[in-house]
Amino acid sequence: MPGGGRRRTPGLRREELAQLAGVGVTWYTWLEQGRPINVSGQVLDAVATTLGLTPVEREHLYRLAEATPMRLPRTTDCASEAVFEEIVEALDPLPAVITNTRFDIVRANRAYNDLFHDWHRLPCIHKNLLWCIITEPTAREQLLNYDTEVPYLVGRLRSAYGEHVGDPDWETDLARLRSICPEFDLLWSKHEVAACTPRVRRIANPDVGEVRLTITELAVSAHPDLLLFIESPADEETRAKLPLTRREATARQV
Repeated sequence: MPGGGRRRTPGLRREELAQLAGVGVTWYTWLEQGRPINVSGQVLDAVATTLGLTPVEREHLYRLAEATPMRLPRTTDCASEAVFEEIVEALDPLPAVITNTRFDIVRANRAYNDLFHDWHRLPCIHKNLLWCIITEPTAREQLLNYDTEVPYLVGRLRSAYGEHVGDPDWETDLARLRSICPEFDLLWSKHEVAACTPRVRRIANPDVGEVRLTITELAVSAHPDLLLFIESPADEETRAKLPLTRREATARQV
């Protein structure tokens, strides 16, 4: 804005804000007053940019306007990825893993690695929960409720994909998995979505037999693209067997 005389209060006048945001003064006044006008995401974004709002303030503006937020920048100010390993190891002896919403494994504790050691034998571009379950023969054999677990995970992936349409990393991974796995291609083509649901995973462990684990999923609020999965015994029999799934325990038995 061109320079002017001194003002009694700092900041933009309503007319100046409307001009910089590219909207009419009357329309912007109605927006401030909360009148029932149609507000597009592009206009709200222009107002937010003019006001210099932070990502949190911008999202709050969208919620006040009852509009669908545009994809906002991720914030990592609340936590550092350097502490993830310490956090998941502190959950030992419960198996725990942090993944992104594409199910790439970011951090896993020793209890998790011991329990699912056989699920990651084939060479792969990156460790990914869904890829390993679908493409690793050992995982398919050991996951006793495979027929319900895999459609659920594909549904969760489809739900997360809505925020990543056109993302090269996502599109490349999806295209590769669809090309090598007809089963995934069929499930993906159904366009079914799934919400976070506590569930029991049944595993046929080669050392102790069947174990039943309750899957608890927690969001990492400082990193909205990350999830924390904790697997806890679903019954007392599994609680007694879980220590015997540790690789050091197996080595002692041998």
